Amino acid sequence: MGRNPPFLLNMPAIVRTEFALALNQVATERGIDISVVLETIKGAIRAAYLKDYGESVGEEEELVVELNDKTGEAKILKKDEDITPPGFGRIAAQTAKQVILQRIREEEKSAILTDYASRVGSIVNGMILRFDGPNIIVDIGRAQGIMPPSEQIRSEQYRVNQRLTFYIKEIRDGRRGSEIILSRADAQLVAGLFRREVPEVSNDAVEIRVIAREGGARTKIAVHSDQAGVDPVGSCVGQKGVRVQAVINEIGQDEKVDVIQWSPDPIQFITAALAPAKDLVITINEEEKQALVLVPEDHLSLAIGRGGQNVRLASKLTGYIIDIRSKDDPEGTRKAARSKEDQVKAKSEDEKSAKKSDEGDKSKEETKSSKKKKDSKSDQTESSDV
Repeated sequence: MGRNPPFLLNMPAIVRTEFALALNQVATERGIDISVVLETIKGAIRAAYLKDYGESVGEEEELVVELNDKTGEAKILKKDEDITPPGFGRIAAQTAKQVILQRIREEEKSAILTDYASRVGSIVNGMILRFDGPNIIVDIGRAQGIMPPSEQIRSEQYRVNQRLTFYIKEIRDGRRGSEIILSRADAQLVAGLFRREVPEVSNDAVEIRVIAREGGARTKIAVHSDQAGVDPVGSCVGQKGVRVQAVINEIGQDEKVDVIQWSPDPIQFITAALAPAKDLVITINEEEKQALVLVPEDHLSLAIGRGGQNVRLASKLTGYIIDIRSKDDPEGTRKAARSKEDQVKAKSEDEKSAKKSDEGDKSKEETKSSKKKKDSKSDQTESSDV
């Protein structure tokens, strides 16, 4: 227990009433300023009086509430005249109790949010509690977080009581106050898992320079080390791949993770980013941040990847618009996936679509809550079929 507030220090033990002890508990255990609580109680008592006796008061601004901080006794004064109704002490005591309990709850919630606000950008273990329409409510210890549809991986099938690792993305204002937003789709979830699984990353011997991810499908992570004798890629992969496998176990076995060596040389970096394709001939346009890559015909599909995924992630990773062509047809039509500019445009459209979807879901939730629960179960079934 901390130090007693000043008004308790001069009190004989016999005078330390239940009211004073309640205030003391608030001050020492919750860290709330006693004067703030007392003013809040006075305001609540004044409101309670006006509710029951307001018609006979006249000018409300003339009312003054006096509150004994030792006994909890309250008086209502009007122009220095005591107009406290008989039996009002019971109402005042009940009001004071409610205010203290409410203040405790508010301070606890504020302290919890402050704690998690300081942890934004880190990962946390949690358990799925329930489905709130398209949103997933997660128990993360002292608080509950929300994982909206835009932060979920479509190929993952979520269920109640399932334990997973989440990325704490942000604290934002929602319909019910401040909300802790969690993510399974953010690239920083993978970065956080590498920090947890790889000592060299957690102690900064190995640096994660950049990461690109398409959740549930593939992640490319570029690592670097300035320390002599440290192999950044080997450190992250681990002996027999044990470390990278631990990360994959957390994000889902269907997602591939490529750990590559970061390089300040764009040609070397792009070469590494386009692995497993080999024998590349790369021409850089530094001003336009573009790269023309000639690939052997038998490695063309590897360089592009399924649906253009490999070159798309390589473009995000390196910051270059990558134009892939076959060595056998260097002047032919580009066969790569969408350029980085197209990817940025598509990402913006996806975000707008997700935002509209979230807003629509919230609107439906207010009027058709029962229907939403049914739709949520249907969405989960579709996810499992992907």
